[in-house]
Formats: sequence, structure tokens, C-alpha cells
Amino acid sequence: MAELADLVIDLADIPLPGSGNTWLRWRYLMTIAARDASLGRLVEGHLDALAILDELGRADLASPRWTWGVWAAQPDRLRAERTAAGWHLTGSKGWCSGSAGLQRALLTATAVDGSRLFVVDPRQDGVSVRTDSWTPLGMAPTFSETLDIDLEIASACAVGEPNEYVQRVGFHHGGAGVAACWFGATSRVVAGLAENVGDDPHRAARWGAVRARMEAVGAHLQVAAGEIDSSPADAQLAERLARSVRIATEEACRRSIADVVVALGATGLTHHVEHHRRVADAMVYLRQLHPDTDAEYYGRMGGDLLRW
Repeated sequence: MAELADLVIDLADIPLPGSGNTWLRWRYLMTIAARDASLGRLVEGHLDALAILDELGRADLASPRWTWGVWAAQPDRLRAERTAAGWHLTGSKGWCSGSAGLQRALLTATAVDGSRLFVVDPRQDGVSVRTDSWTPLGMAPTFSETLDIDLEIASACAVGEPNEYVQRVGFHHGGAGVAACWFGATSRVVAGLAENVGDDPHRAARWGAVRARMEAVGAHLQVAAGEIDSSPADAQLAERLARSVRIATEEACRRSIADVVVALGATGLTHHVEHHRRVADAMVYLRQLHPDTDAEYYGRMGGDLLRW
């Protein structure tokens, strides 16, 4: 968490998605995730929160010195009820990357009028970490724990209209940005093979396949970033691009990691701790996507079969 805090001031200068510099934004995410996948996850959440606040007209809340996260999984497990002073949030929230270490978080909860988005201070009374809810081998430093929540918050802490969080065009821009993080985390794993090909023809063959695959998906990401900048308000295009790059990136990264693991063998996983950690981090991170579900949804979307 300290590393995220050290970056906060600099992160204020990262371009918003759809601003004309989306590729620059994604390149930054790739670089941070390649350095450390867990840090990349926290940076991505922080930047996504700032983009959400800007899109929903609440940039006034985005203090340049606060660390932010977005906790949007399983909104039905957290209920939001109106009170005389604002809102009462009760229930639980899983996959809270940054847990109680962040200074602010945007979280989803379900009210009678739909899913709503709220700003909370996770350090205040009424937010508690569920014991032993985060015990991974990969992505451990993200502390993506389950929180039990019983909070009274002011009306001003509600951001946007009911269901607006998922109906925004930026929802898809942010989803595509996560794929850039997957790419970055995987690029550091595959670098371990590139650096150890030597004269081994089998490793050379694996590296050739990995290199071509990663180059292709990198180009896909760059093209998608350009299309987002060309039509930043086109929600249908944004969703198609996000689903396409997420599916393609996850598959390319998963297959590439498998090739690296085979090529470097048991030695790589048992005698090189950093390599093993990077593999574990990347595999956990990639599981943000449910490949079959997302691929089915994308397969049922309309539009041209191929666009050139």
C-alpha cells in the first residue's frame, strides 16, 4: 500500500480513458504491472476510481493525495437503505483490493431502486475485515479481503444515479484497461523465458510461439485504444472492444504462461522464487475473467464478423 501512496501525486497526471491518450494510459498500466502485478492491480483500481468520479461529475471528491479503490463485485451482498441523514449500508463486500488500507473506495450496493455507487472511508468504524478471507499464493499484497460493513453515510456519498455505474461507457473502457494490466504482468513472466533460451531448440520454439502471440495481442490492445479515442462516447463500440481485448488477452497470456512453465520446467518453479511468484500473481490476476461466460456473451453480440 505504501508503494501506491508514493505514486498518488504522479497518478493524477495519467490520461483518462477516451481522452485521446488511452494507449499512453494503458502503457503505463502495463509498465507498473510488469514491475509488480499486485501494485498494478492497486494502481488500476485507483485510476479507475478517478475516471469514474470524473465521468459521473464528482471529480470534486478526488483528492490528489487519497488512495482509491473500486469494490464492485457482488453488489447484492451489500444493501443500501435510505435514512433521514443519508444511507445505511449493511452486509458484506468481497474482493476488496486494498481492503482497509485505502483512504477511500467506491463500492456498489443494492437499493430498492437498483444498484448504487457510494464513496466510503474503509478506515472508519463499521468496516471490518473478515478473518482469513484472503490467503492466496498469488497477488497476496493486494489484500483483496472480504469486508463486513455496517455504515451510516451522508447523502453526498452517493455517486450517480441507480445502475449508472454499469451503464456508463467508461465501464467498458475500464474493463479493457484491466487487460493491459494482464498483459504487463504476463510480459514479466515470459521475459524469464526470453532471458533463458540459450542454445536449447525446445526453449527457442516455445519462446517463438510466445513472442508472436504476445506481439499480436499487444497490437490488438493498441488498436483498441485508438478506436476508443476515436469514438469515446460510443457505448456499443466500447463494449465490443472491451470484451474482445479481454478475451484475447486472457487467452494469449494464459497460453503463454503455460508455455513458459513447460519450457523452464520444475526448476523454474522450485529454484527461482521470483519467477514462481510472478507466475502465481499472473494466474490469479487472469482469473478476473470468466472465459466461457464472456466468450459466449461476445459471441452473441451483433456486428460485423471481422473489421479491417
